[in-house]
Amino acid sequence: MLHIHFTEADLRQVTVAPVPNALLEAALSVRYLRTGSTGSIRPRPGLAHWRKTIARSAAPRAGVLLHLDPRQGGLLDFFIHPHTPELHAAVELAASTPTSELASEIAFLDRRARETPPLRELADGTSKGRRILADDSLRYFASTLAPLWPRMQSTAVADRALRAEALLRGGVDALLATLVPGWFWQPPIWHVPSSCAPTDVLLDGEGLTLVPSYFALEPMYLRRPGQPWLLTYPLHSDEPPTRAADTLGPLLGRTRAAVLASLRHPATTTQTADRVGISLPSASEHTTVLRNAGLITTTRTGTAVLHTLTPLGAALLGQDNSAR
Repeated sequence: MLHIHFTEADLRQVTVAPVPNALLEAALSVRYLRTGSTGSIRPRPGLAHWRKTIARSAAPRAGVLLHLDPRQGGLLDFFIHPHTPELHAAVELAASTPTSELASEIAFLDRRARETPPLRELADGTSKGRRILADDSLRYFASTLAPLWPRMQSTAVADRALRAEALLRGGVDALLATLVPGWFWQPPIWHVPSSCAPTDVLLDGEGLTLVPSYFALEPMYLRRPGQPWLLTYPLHSDEPPTRAADTLGPLLGRTRAAVLASLRHPATTTQTADRVGISLPSASEHTTVLRNAGLITTTRTGTAVLHTLTPLGAALLGQDNSAR
């Protein structure tokens, strides 16, 4: 269990990275291919099938990445560049890591991994070792993650909309309280389930950046000098929901979630009220909030207005099939 201690200064410096980091997701996906369903976070639906189809070819696909996965957990720091989400830029940063840091990181790996020729080259900081790291990372992403990437991005868009709505409705308290089921916010301490021994993390006014992840099965934290603490969290699950009110209700409110779902097909305020079974003033109030949150757009057509989902609103509804 992680016990993350916030000061007032920290609460003013909580940010969310806008998108998953391609290189970080590559490293975490290699771990998932190797270990399967482990960790304190349940893997999202569909990944078990994805793993089953390619697990046998994981070693040739991953190359040196397979040896760079610490068996005791955690992740080598040079994979984590949350402010550089684009793959090629992050790979370039990783490959240019100072030799002393490469050697220090690789020293944490088990002896069998450390003694492989590519890792000996990388620990020595040779151009060959750096080239192997870069080439294997890019090849693995292209062959294995690229087909999943559009789905990962759409999941991230929906997740960001959820976090924005929580922040709009209840501030940082609501964001922390609803980020992940089972993560408990008891101000000023955030209790985050983890397989590691009980650990107290004191932010000490440095702030916290939350890094969304599609493949994270464990929360991971990191601090780089002069930067806020980093904490990975799993993107909102895209399990097929039964009704929008059931899945989005805890964040939007059941009625507002139903209004959003009803707008899969554009409607006037009067039509929206009829579809959801609410009064016209109530429908007007809910559509105003949804518009201000960027989930719908409103266009005047004569004396009426027409409400339409934005791409963000459509992504937020995700896999909800009940209203189609």
